Amino acid sequence: MSEPSATGSAPGPSEPAGSPSASPAARPRFTEIAQLDRPVAMAVRPDDSTLYVAEQSGRLRAVADGEVAARPVVDLSEEVSQGNEQGLLGVAFHPDGDFLYLNWTDRDGHTHITEWAFDGRRASGRRDVLTQRQPYANHNGGQLAFGPDGYLYIALGDGGSGGDPQGNGQDLGTWLGKILRIDPRGRPYTVPEDNPFVGKKGAKPEIWSYGLRNPWRFTFDRRTGDMWIGDVGQNAWEEVDFEPAGEGGRNYGWNLREGRHPFQGNAPKGRTTDPVIEYPLGEGGNCSVIAGYVYRGTRLPGLSGRFLYGDFCAGWIRSTPADRPGEGDKIGDVRQLSSFGQDHDGELYALSLEGPLYRLEAAP
Repeated sequence: MSEPSATGSAPGPSEPAGSPSASPAARPRFTEIAQLDRPVAMAVRPDDSTLYVAEQSGRLRAVADGEVAARPVVDLSEEVSQGNEQGLLGVAFHPDGDFLYLNWTDRDGHTHITEWAFDGRRASGRRDVLTQRQPYANHNGGQLAFGPDGYLYIALGDGGSGGDPQGNGQDLGTWLGKILRIDPRGRPYTVPEDNPFVGKKGAKPEIWSYGLRNPWRFTFDRRTGDMWIGDVGQNAWEEVDFEPAGEGGRNYGWNLREGRHPFQGNAPKGRTTDPVIEYPLGEGGNCSVIAGYVYRGTRLPGLSGRFLYGDFCAGWIRSTPADRPGEGDKIGDVRQLSSFGQDHDGELYALSLEGPLYRLEAAP
């Protein structure tokens, strides 16, 4: 194990009045436990202590006790596109543990959600579950996660360019700019009957939530089932959206709004959902919000019940009470923060595009 190269630091902007600040004990040490090639996502498999890390360059790696297995679990490096927001972008394991899923873009830039049977040693039986043509190279989303309901949630950006020129965020006739919800074990998948747009004329039944620009990362609170969505902004605002467990069908406003602010046109009154956190793009080097998790582990009691998130360019990580979210307290820095991970015990990890995988630990 190498020495940590990212450390906790002094508090940043404070919570709104009445919200508790994180105690000094809540500012963890970021301990580097592995080095990878552009790590962007992490997942764990049921009854398996291995950490599975997706490298943007196309390989899914197994990390056990700080050792990166020499042989990739899956190698798509000859198939993925290599643009700034392309490549291998997301990984998830079925709750039964028998199947793994990857979100990646092919050489033409189009999105694939692909399944493999997996027994802990060998991935086999590859099949595409879902594909989406991408009109531009950016805003591909990338997150995959199984919700507490056992269904697979898939994040897709608005298709790219700038300002959503095709109006995809508000168009229920496309998957772009949405979070989808499916059962991937169908032929090729099935749509849950209680999805909010099932049976609605002109709407794709796979859609769970919409009005998103580039939801690079979303997570579920393992205790409550609530969803936290980090949606990367356009010109002025980065945002984090909150969705109570099971309450799909929400419109998060893009491209009518950016954060809480008008962007193009007028958002229908009462028809869009405000973010619970927003912060200015560009200030202090801010460029892209990275949503993390609500901490439910035991090693860092000062962070219990607090939501963690960060910014890719600025590198800061903040925590805020999940029941009263605000801008939060700065608890550390990770250069080129690309994602967060969570293990079976609810302990958290931070990934850097520069290569390190960090585990959050109690400071000495």
